Amino acid sequence: MIQITLGKKKDVDPNSDPLRRSQIGWSDGLSDRQLYEIARGVWVMPGARVERERFAVVNGGGITRLAMEVDRVVDVPGGRRAFEGRILGPGHPVYDHYVGKPAPNGAQQNPITYFDSPLGNRECNCGCGKPISRGDFLPGHDQRAIHERIARIGTVKDFIAWFDQTWKPNEDQQGDAV
Repeated sequence: MIQITLGKKKDVDPNSDPLRRSQIGWSDGLSDRQLYEIARGVWVMPGARVERERFAVVNGGGITRLAMEVDRVVDVPGGRRAFEGRILGPGHPVYDHYVGKPAPNGAQQNPITYFDSPLGNRECNCGCGKPISRGDFLPGHDQRAIHERIARIGTVKDFIAWFDQTWKPNEDQQGDAV
């Protein structure tokens, strides 16, 4: 899970801010929508790990102030990135577990940090039912899932024949078909 740690409030020029915000940082009295717009970016977030995380919590003044589900991470001008997602409210397990309580990673110098949380886990997409904290599959389970699907059809040759008969490429993919 991601922890976004906000510094103190700072006014910014909306014409210079990639997200057109007039404020960055934490201050009392922000609505959830205002806090979301401030917290969602813009951040230096290299690598793929951030894209594998499903949830983020926002730390303002050492307390978790907001929880969000991350739909995607988008590039913004200046080589930075921003979150797009939805605000979570009471009744959602991530909100109920973290919001209003001390930030999981405490005070941090780095605004983007990660922590392990069982609430961020999803199930492996192979169908085994085992929890995963990031990505789509447990190691090796993607291959296992492919081989299990092939076995349901018969042989690899049977699977390829079935796939070629079943899959109908759209016009953009016509050149990709074998």
